[in-house]
Parts: sequence; structure tokens; C-alpha cells
Amino acid sequence: MFESFTELLYKGLLGKLLEINPIGDEKIFFLLLALGYTAAIIIPYLLGSLNSAIIVSKRRFNDDIRQHGSGNGGLTNTLRTYGKAAAGLTLLGDTMKAFISVAFGYLVFGYWTAAIAALFCMLGHMFPCFYKFKGGKGVLVTAASMLLLDPITFALCMLIFIIIVAGTKFVSLGSVMGAIFFPLILNRVATITGNIALLGLPCIIAIIMAVLVVFMHRANIKRLLNGTESKLSFKKKTPPAEEAKKEETEEDK
Repeated sequence: MFESFTELLYKGLLGKLLEINPIGDEKIFFLLLALGYTAAIIIPYLLGSLNSAIIVSKRRFNDDIRQHGSGNGGLTNTLRTYGKAAAGLTLLGDTMKAFISVAFGYLVFGYWTAAIAALFCMLGHMFPCFYKFKGGKGVLVTAASMLLLDPITFALCMLIFIIIVAGTKFVSLGSVMGAIFFPLILNRVATITGNIALLGLPCIIAIIMAVLVVFMHRANIKRLLNGTESKLSFKKKTPPAEEAKKEETEEDK
């Protein structure tokens, strides 16, 4: 059916089926086209709305991560609040929902719907319909989506992130800078490698995703400028619920 894996990435499963079995009725053709793009929006958004940090905090600690630290339902706040084990589960959950969303997008019409799926998974993560539209900042979802959209771009942005975080211990600064470089590097890599499918809509969506990440970090940026931003720490954390019980026990004594 597909001459190469690259053809699948360019055209998608639905796109290839429409090519093999052309539909004479234009109304039906455009209906299928609309359904494909709609599915690439709705399904990733719903998957994105399954916020792993919120789920982990509720299921494991009977708590809400958004009531602690930065108030953000994301990986860094989970690490700071509950420790490495909870952060690991959050990392796995948010990565998988991004992978599934983008892979689904590829199966529809290739690169373009994959990029659309990445954006709406990110929007679901930031503004989850299941949790009163208050979620995370979208960095992990963006990174996972970036990996599937273009591994070279992902590697270069991740290198920028690692260097900044290693040098400053500010995850927020590394996240913002990595996001800013995302569309710039994607455009450059697409031009150098000749992967024209990544030019146009995917680059525009990369710009939108970068702007959203920066916007969601506006409070962090303000704290960075004021010198009050928290640095990354891997010290073992006591979950807030357990800490509260400990304090109550001590008071009873």
C-alpha cells in the first residue's frame, strides 16, 4: 500500500486511502476531509485533557497538585511537591498521550494533521475540559510532540534545555528558551534536509506552541527577573497530605 514509511508520514493512512479509491462526489470527499481534520482536533484535545499530574495527585495522594507550589498541573511542580516517583508517573502519562495524539494525526493526513494533533493535545493539557480548564504549562507535551514531528529538532531543543537547566538550575528558563528555539530550529532543519512537509502549517503551529509555552510561563519569567524563581532540586519530598497528618499528630502530643 505504502511504498515507504516516509510516504505514510507525508500522506497519512486516510489520505492514501482517498488517493487509492478516489471519490467522485466532491461533497463526500470534502466531508471526509473535514471529518479527518475534526478528529485530529477533538481526539488529541480530549487525550490532552487527561492531565497526568492531576490524576496522580488525586489517586495516589488524595490531593490536588494545583493547590501546591506554582499551582501548575505539570511535571516540575509534581517533582517539587510529591517527589521523583510521582514525577515519573506524570512523565510517562503526559508523554504517552502526546505520542498517541501525534501518531493518530499522522494516520489521518500525515505531517499537517500530526502538527494539528500536537497543538490540540497541548491545549487540552493546558486547559483540560475534565479539570475546569486549569492544567499544566505544556512543556512535556510539546517536547514529546516535537520528538515525533522531527527528532533532529527535538534533540537540538533538548540540548538547549539541558545546557540552560544544568547551568542555572532554572527549569522554567530552559523550558522557555527551548520553546522559543523550537520553530526556528524546525524551519532550519526542514530547509536543510529538504523535508518540505514540515514547512508551512507545521512551522506556524510550532510558533503558536512556542508562544503558548512562553505565555504560560509569564509568572515564572517575572520571578526570574525579580530573582525569586525556585531552582530545581531532587531532594526527597514528603507529600503535603502526609506532612499535614504528621503536623496534626505532633499537635495532639
